[in-house]
Amino acid sequence: MIGGLFIYNHKGEVLISRVYRDDIGRNAVDAFRVNVIHARQQVRSPVTNIARTSFFHVKRSNIWLAAVTKQNVNAAMVFEFLYKMCDVMTAYFGKISEENIKNNFVLIYELLDEILDFGYPQNSETGALKTFITQQGIKSQLQTKEEQSQITSQVTGQIGWRREGIKYRRNELFLDVLESVNLLMSPQGQVLSAHVSGRVVMKSYLSGMPECKFGMNDKIVIEKQGKGTADETGKSELGSGKQSIAIDDCTFHQCVRLSKFDSERSISFIPPDGEFELMRYRTTKDIILPFRVIPLVREVGRTKLEVKVVIKSNFKPSLLAQKIEVRIPTPLNTSGVQVICMKGKAKYKASENAIVWKIKRMAGMKESQISAEIELLPTNDKKKWARPPISMNFEVPFAPSGLKVRYLKVFEPKLNYSDHDVIKWVRYIGRSGIYETRC
Repeated sequence: MIGGLFIYNHKGEVLISRVYRDDIGRNAVDAFRVNVIHARQQVRSPVTNIARTSFFHVKRSNIWLAAVTKQNVNAAMVFEFLYKMCDVMTAYFGKISEENIKNNFVLIYELLDEILDFGYPQNSETGALKTFITQQGIKSQLQTKEEQSQITSQVTGQIGWRREGIKYRRNELFLDVLESVNLLMSPQGQVLSAHVSGRVVMKSYLSGMPECKFGMNDKIVIEKQGKGTADETGKSELGSGKQSIAIDDCTFHQCVRLSKFDSERSISFIPPDGEFELMRYRTTKDIILPFRVIPLVREVGRTKLEVKVVIKSNFKPSLLAQKIEVRIPTPLNTSGVQVICMKGKAKYKASENAIVWKIKRMAGMKESQISAEIELLPTNDKKKWARPPISMNFEVPFAPSGLKVRYLKVFEPKLNYSDHDVIKWVRYIGRSGIYETRC
């Protein structure tokens, strides 16, 4: 499996070095520094092979994490481990920076000893790790025998992500559906590619060992139950008349019982305490595109461009989009720009070669436009301007995939509280990913 793990700063200096197998030597440290960090050309691939040694690397701000192996390992699992390691470090000491890593290097070595055993990933649940690895080190002497037995059963038992005996005065469950919509559209309005990447994030403040059931308007479930047209509540909530969505692929947190999902398509689980990511999913069909961008670029001679961009919101009038930003690219030989916009503020940024148009809020079924005259410097370059796409950023209070939470139930047989005693909150947030329209 993983032969060693190294953490570097932006200069290539090793901050953390942990070797798990004898086939990885110290020369591997220098090989990664020379061929990746100090490479003349930017290394785009996340996997680099040097002298029959594979380096799997991720970068967080100015910090490099590299897992090294000489074996034919499952690449997806190695990257899953690296991302999980980043999450664990963030949960312990916040932002991953050189200063924080130097201040917490003893803690990081303790975590690596616990998370990796002879290069094989073990328990990486933050909640479980925090019960016996703290900022002050391992609390072995301060714990009673009862606490030690609880930790042992949690780490070695079936439910390693949740300890027993958790109690809250008020049982609450927060659920966020966070989606990122990606689009590439032609100047004529034809969708060239579109997909939605979504996450379901939960915050659980429940007593005991509760069993949760989560249901959504998955097409397979709706068709199975024969509710393709009968679910009136779903129809009124969706607004667009879309009652079910086709999920292309999804991944779950380890607490989800996959056997039940395969047989019944029901998501049942015992949740970890606190915040965790329940599932990730991706859809490509019947996506609700929150905005349509209509560009018009006209060349007036060789020293002038006229640009007009109209944006139309495509959702309910009662909803409000926020943090809207439209970036209109300009040629490299731009000398001056005059901008007129109906709503919001627009500014030409010469350093970025773009007109940036910002709107604080915009209601559904509205439109707004911007006009610009771009003065160009004469140039000997006969190559035509490539016309990069117009990009857009925004945030909307609904799920562009059309996903809806149908039910969220909680059962706790041992403690005296039922599903009706739990306060539940559900929130939908749709954001732009790479949302571009060619001009």
